[in-house]
Parts: sequence; structure tokens; C-alpha cells
Amino acid sequence: MTRPLTARGERTRAGLVVAARTVFERDGFTDARLTDITAEAGCATGSFYTYFDSKEDILDAVLAAAQEEMLHPGLHHGETGRSEADPIATIEAANRAYFEAYRRNARLMMVREQVVGVSPEFRAKRLQRGQVFVERNAKSIKELQDAGRADPDLDPLHAAGALSGMVSRMAYQAFGVADTDDLETLVFTATRLWVNALGLRGGIRPEREQ
Repeated sequence: MTRPLTARGERTRAGLVVAARTVFERDGFTDARLTDITAEAGCATGSFYTYFDSKEDILDAVLAAAQEEMLHPGLHHGETGRSEADPIATIEAANRAYFEAYRRNARLMMVREQVVGVSPEFRAKRLQRGQVFVERNAKSIKELQDAGRADPDLDPLHAAGALSGMVSRMAYQAFGVADTDDLETLVFTATRLWVNALGLRGGIRPEREQ
């Protein structure tokens, strides 16, 4: 669908996305109604279809809006050369950033899990979005292997997929299912498992904060 490009249209669309997130987090995807979303946004129900095709369409927009915050930061964590200087500190920072982001977005992530379980389309989109960052992590693992700092026998892509999936599942269990606030234990455990799995050498071992 062609979206309006006027400033007013963009504001209306953005307001619908914000409202949809509120409704989805409150009611879940199945029970959320388009009339609830438009009421929350303060616009007419008929206006919804100017911007979105369906409830699924606006959920995709909500998830896209949260995507940059929720995607795993990766080994480089946005700093050139940092993984070479101190890869363990970089992994720890990336894990911490991911857990903190997941905790802030836990309700939305539970809605995502609900829809992914029944929608092949959303399942494919989740895999596609996540694969970009798995590949980025794999590139960083390969660089560490080439530098002689990580286990050379590991397949970088498979290792990145397994470790990223582990951290994602830890976040789901901690903040989606159990609603824990034990962030430091999560960061310490995930980082130690990354370090041990990659067989990292020549770095500072992570210490658990007391």
C-alpha cells in the first residue's frame, strides 16, 4: 500500500503505531481490535485503512519500530576494532545491551512470540531479520579465529547462531516468562558461556559483580 508522505499523514501513522503497541501489549494480538487501536490513537476507524491493510500489517510496523533496539548488538557493538582489543568486554557489553533492551520491550516480545507461533509470514520475517545479525556475529567470530584468539575448529555461522539463540532464549525466560530483575547474573552467565564456547584467549575473564 502507498503511504501518505505529508507531515500530517506521517504523524497520524506514527500515532497509530504507538497506539497499536499499547493495545497489543495490553490485550495481546488475538484480542486486540482495530477499533481499540484507533480509539487509543484518537482517530476515526476508517482512517486506519489509509495507512495499514490489517491488524497484522500494523503489528509488523510496531515490531519494525522496535527492531533497532531489540536486535542483538553483535560482537563489534558499533566500535571499530574493539573486538580485537578486548573481545570479552565487547561481548559483555553486547549481552548487557540486549538484556536491557529485551527487559524494556518484554511485553511486546511476548506478543511477537504469540504471533510467530501461528503465522508462517511472521516466522519468516523474524528469521530473516535475525539472520542479518547472526551473519554479522559470524564475521566477528571469524576475525577472532584468524587472529588466533578463538577456537579455529568452530564453524563461525553455526556458532553465532547457537550463541545468539542462547542469549535470546535466556532473555525470553527471564523477562517474558519469569519476570526477573537479576540482570547481573544473566550478563555474567551469558558472557561466560560465550567466552568458554569460543575458547577465547588473550582477554580479561569476566568477573561477576557483587
